Amino acid sequence: MGMQKVYTKTGDRGMTSLVSGEKVSKTDIRVEAYGCVDELNAHIGLLRESLRADPRLMEADAPLRRVQQELFDVGCELATRTILRIEGLPESSIKRLESEMDAWAHRLSPLSRFVLPGGHMSNAYAHVARTVCRRAERQILQIVAADESVRPEVARYMNRLSDWLFVLSRWVVLVAEKEEVFWEPART
Repeated sequence: MGMQKVYTKTGDRGMTSLVSGEKVSKTDIRVEAYGCVDELNAHIGLLRESLRADPRLMEADAPLRRVQQELFDVGCELATRTILRIEGLPESSIKRLESEMDAWAHRLSPLSRFVLPGGHMSNAYAHVARTVCRRAERQILQIVAADESVRPEVARYMNRLSDWLFVLSRWVVLVAEKEEVFWEPART
């Protein structure tokens, strides 16, 4: 079995190809968006690995693994310029994220202050993933506004996913029996 080269040198001039073969600039908003979704997927991978340090947190591993699969579907839709009719994604996925959030949030105390990332490594990773998710959502919304080749539901999925990651970050601190970190406004 011969080695397949990873590099093609076609990107050296700042261009890349979508799945369709169409050449676009590497700074194209679509490339930025699916790159951001890929970055989010990598951060979720880190989050999943961090959960292994505490067996009580492994309950979140399977939902995170499923989200990673769904993010690949989102990236595929962005990279093809084709509206994909993937069964159940993202409409049923949005409903499932809401249901999982409700189950986690039921155990959490109501928020009366802003929460900062920290208190537990997995909490911090969840917050990093949440912020990358928000950036991807903003980029996807620009694509949705510019053309019809990305369903608005994809942006809704990303919006709900960022909320889900926030609730997950709080759930981690609760289950790990750590303290949430709250913002303390500067006093002059």
